[in-house]
Amino acid sequence: MAFTMHSHSGQFCPGHAKDQLEDVVKYAISRGYTTMGLTEHMPRTGVEDLYPEELDDPQASLAALFPRHDAYLAEAQRLRDAYTGQIHILVGFEGEWLREEYAALVLDLASHPAIDYFIGSLHHVNGIPIDFDKAFYQRALESVQVPPGAAVSAPTEEHMYERYYDQQYDMLRAQRPRVVGHFDLIRLLSADPARDIRAAGWDGVWSRIVRNLEFVASYGGWLECNSSALRKGLAEPYPSRQVATEWLRLGGKFTLSDDSHGIAQIGTNYARAIDYLESLGVKSVWTFQRVAGQTSEDGKAVLTDREVPFEDVKAVVSKW
Repeated sequence: MAFTMHSHSGQFCPGHAKDQLEDVVKYAISRGYTTMGLTEHMPRTGVEDLYPEELDDPQASLAALFPRHDAYLAEAQRLRDAYTGQIHILVGFEGEWLREEYAALVLDLASHPAIDYFIGSLHHVNGIPIDFDKAFYQRALESVQVPPGAAVSAPTEEHMYERYYDQQYDMLRAQRPRVVGHFDLIRLLSADPARDIRAAGWDGVWSRIVRNLEFVASYGGWLECNSSALRKGLAEPYPSRQVATEWLRLGGKFTLSDDSHGIAQIGTNYARAIDYLESLGVKSVWTFQRVAGQTSEDGKAVLTDREVPFEDVKAVVSKW
């Protein structure tokens, strides 16, 4: 059994994803996926939140976001029903946290009866993207305030990491997502993505990481093992070995995600991601299962947690 809990399509994520959502689903079926979480990006609320490819006509881009989300939900439900005998489709979205005001919007979007879950992600520091390119990363770094009493006058990456994990903590407390997206995305464009946080003496960063992990564990959230880090050139998936080891020490569970942005990325580097988790002593990953014919008082489908042994995943991945 192969699956992903994090995926995108060019139909509903134009600009940096490809392909129609139905084609993505059909290809996933052909690859042997039996569960697929559809998690298009949530709509954003301000022109200042737009990406460069959306700025040719910013007002039109902004006005299109909420109708596009509604169209996505309609199409996701249609595909869920149309392919119900071939693949188990979970309908979700990927949350954003650009400002505290996003907390209410995420929870409102998550209350829709069609939504099974959402991914709690942080792609920004102080509202500036940290994973788009080096220029934006540098802008985010320069936006960070130097802590009082610091020995330097300009912000460092250590300060930026601290800010990232503080904002992530705010997101986690406000939203309590069952799935936490690419926990340590901050390292993608950093000067040293493989940096050992503890060996570097970044005690403030490490204490924040542990605090955040403890909080996720306290409410039963999962971290995704996100293989997209590997196709982007990192040596390890998200989260890094250091973070993953601490998560496991806390009794935490992993789900599995390719974070695909189109057909070409479905299942990319899953064999490496599985090897990585197995090297940590992990024997299974987790997903959700919709309970047929059951709904809760709010009209949502009832979900159960499903454990998937690696033997089942590898039986599919080994054929790719």
